[in-house]
Amino acid sequence: MITIEQVLEVLKKDHNFRDIIDQDNYYYSWTGVTFDHLSYDSRDVTPSSLFFAKGAAFKPEFLENAVKAGLSFYVAEKDYQVGVPAIIVSDIKQAMSLVAQAFYQYPQDKLKLLAFTGTKGKTTAAYFAFNILKQSHKPAMLSTMNTTLDGKTFFKSTLTTPESLDLFRMMAEAVANGMTHLIMEVSSQAYLTKRVYGLTFDVGVFLNISPDHIGPIEHPTFEDYFYHKRLLLENSRVVIVNSGMDHFDFIAEEVADKEHDFYGKNSDNAVKHGSGFSFKASGKLAGDYDIQLIGDFNQDNAMAAGLACLRLGASLQDIKEGIAQTSVPGRMEVLTQTNGAKIFVDYAHNGDSLDKLLQVVTSHQDGRISLILGAPGNKGESRRKDFGHVLNTYPDVDIILTADDPNKEDPLAICQEIASHISREVRIIVDREKAIKTAMSETTDSKDAVVIAGKGADAFQIVNGKRDNYAGDIEVAKKYL
Repeated sequence: MITIEQVLEVLKKDHNFRDIIDQDNYYYSWTGVTFDHLSYDSRDVTPSSLFFAKGAAFKPEFLENAVKAGLSFYVAEKDYQVGVPAIIVSDIKQAMSLVAQAFYQYPQDKLKLLAFTGTKGKTTAAYFAFNILKQSHKPAMLSTMNTTLDGKTFFKSTLTTPESLDLFRMMAEAVANGMTHLIMEVSSQAYLTKRVYGLTFDVGVFLNISPDHIGPIEHPTFEDYFYHKRLLLENSRVVIVNSGMDHFDFIAEEVADKEHDFYGKNSDNAVKHGSGFSFKASGKLAGDYDIQLIGDFNQDNAMAAGLACLRLGASLQDIKEGIAQTSVPGRMEVLTQTNGAKIFVDYAHNGDSLDKLLQVVTSHQDGRISLILGAPGNKGESRRKDFGHVLNTYPDVDIILTADDPNKEDPLAICQEIASHISREVRIIVDREKAIKTAMSETTDSKDAVVIAGKGADAFQIVNGKRDNYAGDIEVAKKYL
């Protein structure tokens, strides 16, 4: 519950309140109005809802439909003149986040908050942290792959970082469930669209940065992308930063006056003698570790999560046990065919993560290696060129280009665009299941490998803005073992 007086107090404190007007631009007598529901979906309103008219695609008819359903108040950046009072603000996204915090009674103050950002590795690091913290605490987790608000039941997320109304509602649910910690992935989009506006994290982790999410509906430039990533550091009490990442010197200078730990090469907290399914660490996490996820980058993700959790009350024993127990759906999952060939399923969905994946596979398998790869439609167009540049450095890898969430674009055209950046012949099999079946049928022995990149554990294809039926890469691969 929240009164209109409380709503206005929050908005005024943020210098975001402009006016309350009714249809005829006269002041409205609003004393005593109370809201028991917040919504930005016009199909989800009651007479006691406070509705937020937000988004580039918002249409006045959405609000008109909400008024017909009984809505009596809304927040917007302009008066839509629909016959009910409007609270006019300068920034609707800021208003949503701050009003949601107040409505749910500031649940963030009752949880220890850990956030991960980076171009890649956020989900893996979040899973490491979840498994570490659950040894002695009660963590909830909001991740690209899965969300849990009680530490037991998991459901698929729709956004890497939820809209603010959903975020604070889920935080409140985690508090009600007795959770002590919340682990989040925080995307650059979350800061661009102010989903976490006004939120301070106890620990913020910056894993890495490389060009991604640059396009007409995302970030216009790399500078803009990098800036919005760094906002997590500005809004965290303690920061953990990868000393091996690009632009590290710039970030190190920015966080010099903040509580921090660095990890990775050229830092005290580093992986020593990492090989296969174990590694030795130096620094604050000094010791020997077992790990299910192969690859240097996964050992670095484990170090990042370990250092963050150490700051949040985890013991070294918790960290060792948590890392050893961690596996991630769609992240470096390995199947074995009856002929011994290995099938690697991984979410690698940009040039940098694809390069890291192929480094790991080519170091373990020395036979025929086939890669199945696509790129999503209507987002991250720069990835297509990046894929080409990476694949030109692996001339012995066979390439089959296929569909990967084409959305409103033609999947064949996407494949052809990727192929135009590759300096050798490739095959295009748009049907993803047929592409997987074909590659697996061509293996002969235990030296061979098929790498299925991009979709990870996603059991759907996004076509024309909707999720079409698709069994998922792992399930498809199991059919043809």
